[in-house]
Amino acid sequence: LQLYCDFSGYSDMAVGMGRMLGFEFLENFHYPYLAKSATEFWRRWHISLGSWFREYLYIPLGGNRVKAPRLVFNLFVVWACTGIWHGASWNFLLWGLYYFVIVVFERFFFSKVLNKLPGWVGHVYGLFIVMVGWALFAVEDFAAMELYLKAMFGMGAGLLDGDFLYYLRSYLPILVIAILAATPLAKTLWYKAPARARQVAIPVLALAGLALATAYLVDGTYNPFLYFRF
Repeated sequence: LQLYCDFSGYSDMAVGMGRMLGFEFLENFHYPYLAKSATEFWRRWHISLGSWFREYLYIPLGGNRVKAPRLVFNLFVVWACTGIWHGASWNFLLWGLYYFVIVVFERFFFSKVLNKLPGWVGHVYGLFIVMVGWALFAVEDFAAMELYLKAMFGMGAGLLDGDFLYYLRSYLPILVIAILAATPLAKTLWYKAPARARQVAIPVLALAGLALATAYLVDGTYNPFLYFRF
């Protein structure tokens, strides 16, 4: 959620500021955490990057109009480059190759099975794949990555230790807002509301958001912009 809100948030700001200057930028995120597979996730996440790699690397290599071995090679090149694009660190390459393996598996073996399963099963599967991938993405030290993954699966400190409960209490309002923001629920309700109500709500929501964000900034000692280095 932190990665999504950080990156999607500044993309939305870029779209808005571009529109103020007369430029129409395309949507860069389309509710990626609703995806039911890794393949669908990457159609919804960082759309501009995916489009660039597809048009300037994947298609020139032959795209999917080739035999299976060549297609696997094309996907390998694209996903290895996607990992390296994020940084010159082994964990980014590992993260890219992780998605290469998952996408190839889905394309050749698992996609038909996924399509027959209930939607919620695909959603749980998609979130599981993405969450493990974010652990690879976020932690550069492999020893720390092992501890991180163990903690995610309830090994070691467990899922309900003191740190977890502390952060849950401290950030519960933001957590709830972030979860709702990752779904189209707020957008659906917004456009169902009368136009007059929306006009009144815009400054109220803007001021409430500013107050809440400022309160958390004052409370926190270090607030890194996660995608700054990218």
